Amino acid sequence: MFAPSRRALLALLSGAWLAADRSALAQSSARPAKSFGYGDVIDQATALAKQPFDAETAKIPAELSNLTYDSYREIRFRRDKAFWRDGGADFRLLPFHLGFLHNKPVQVHIINHGNAVPIPFTTGLFEYGKVPVPKGLSPALGFAGFAVTTNLNDPKVQDEVISFLGASYFRLIGRGHRYGLSARSLALDVGGEGPEEFPFMRALWLEEPSRDTTELVIYALLDSPSVAGAFRYVVRPGRDTSMEVTATIIPRREIERLGIAPLTSMFQAGEGDLGQRTDFRPEIHDSDGLMLETGSGEWIWRPIRNPKALRISSFRDKSPRGFGLMQRDRDFGSYQDLETRYDARPGYWVQPQGDWGEGRIDLIEIPTVNEAFDNIVACWTPGKPLPVGQAAEFNYRISALSTTWHLHPYAQVQQSFNGSDIEDGISEGKGTKRFIVDFAGGDLAYYQTEPDRLELVATTTAGAITTKILTFNAPLKGVRAIVDATLPDGQSAELRMFLKSRNRTLSETWTATWAVPAGDSTSPQPSRNQPARK
Repeated sequence: MFAPSRRALLALLSGAWLAADRSALAQSSARPAKSFGYGDVIDQATALAKQPFDAETAKIPAELSNLTYDSYREIRFRRDKAFWRDGGADFRLLPFHLGFLHNKPVQVHIINHGNAVPIPFTTGLFEYGKVPVPKGLSPALGFAGFAVTTNLNDPKVQDEVISFLGASYFRLIGRGHRYGLSARSLALDVGGEGPEEFPFMRALWLEEPSRDTTELVIYALLDSPSVAGAFRYVVRPGRDTSMEVTATIIPRREIERLGIAPLTSMFQAGEGDLGQRTDFRPEIHDSDGLMLETGSGEWIWRPIRNPKALRISSFRDKSPRGFGLMQRDRDFGSYQDLETRYDARPGYWVQPQGDWGEGRIDLIEIPTVNEAFDNIVACWTPGKPLPVGQAAEFNYRISALSTTWHLHPYAQVQQSFNGSDIEDGISEGKGTKRFIVDFAGGDLAYYQTEPDRLELVATTTAGAITTKILTFNAPLKGVRAIVDATLPDGQSAELRMFLKSRNRTLSETWTATWAVPAGDSTSPQPSRNQPARK
């Protein structure tokens, strides 16, 4: 890392930054022969990976770690102290205070004229409300993370566009969005037999934007007992805010379940989950489905569910083209929540850059009875563990989207229901269940005058399909597909259905799993694609 000039450093540590954050940095006006950049972060990660993990990270004072949820919310960054406010740029930097659950300090730096200058902590940056102002805190304390604002929704108004807070979590939003699901830089052993390991950021750097800057460049140094890593993020705010990610990962040990581009969301109840509702709201979720574009070009939609037991579904693939947790239902009436505005939550769409090889997209669904907890994870898991001690690079783009209509030309799943068990179809040792899927968009309107040209393709990995029905859905200007399937006791199956006309595919593929517990044909339950792990 390049050290700032002595004069700039003294200004920072003395608190002069509060009055002249830009001018303090400008004192180091001579551009160095080499500017701080991603290569420097990779060097730090490489050196870090060669050393045993240091669990003795800096501890925060007890008065901060003992803060409650409510008292921590009293502490807010003073927006009149926002960094970059006087330089003419459209971006503002607002660090987060340490405390409560956010107890791992991260050093935040601003890169100015090639120099990486640390931001010193001072209580003068924050309002504490009813919380007593802490005394004697070191300028080297660090922060919990940061948020960046910009003119996202109105040229005259600063709105948050991205935040980094907690472990390696970050969130980005586009125009008109409310914060919802989160992204992570890396996931380790999520859904594995042992406890999940949470990598965290030891340091963050932001390139100071100029007046004409339209994108934000961020670097991060990641660490955990199992891995060290370097990350580069290029954020482009807009209607669909996007971020280009470069991840350099160096394992300290062999990692069986390493999640690349992990997404974390919440799903408690959807349109087909009457038993999961706890109040007047029809639906409660940040995302309602997993969307995939496979390496072969097939588009898949998997509705998310709140299962009765941990469920892990794996979609094996080679060179995937995209995946994401999406919020397709944008109708306020589906949620009726004036505070959380689930209808304004974005979906995150991940597009791998380059060849990611063989592996699988994992969807982990964890039972929940509370919307306060994230219980859904989706990520790419390489087919083979990364070599220990060797750097592996992954590149991808993540976009915050309001709609998925522009991603492909086919009809899309609008909603799906698991119908009740069909008593008349239940025989000894078998269960029968009805599945209902509404498709809309694409070219379906063209076929409304000639329905015989439409075909419903439905398959199951076990049991049998006994009924297939197609009927036009006038309100949606689409088609409703109804499938009855039977399954022997003690078995699980994956169902798939899509629409076609002769050899022409007309819709994405809907897929779901179900199971009939052994000895209980009358009560089919959600299945797991592999054994549940706790």
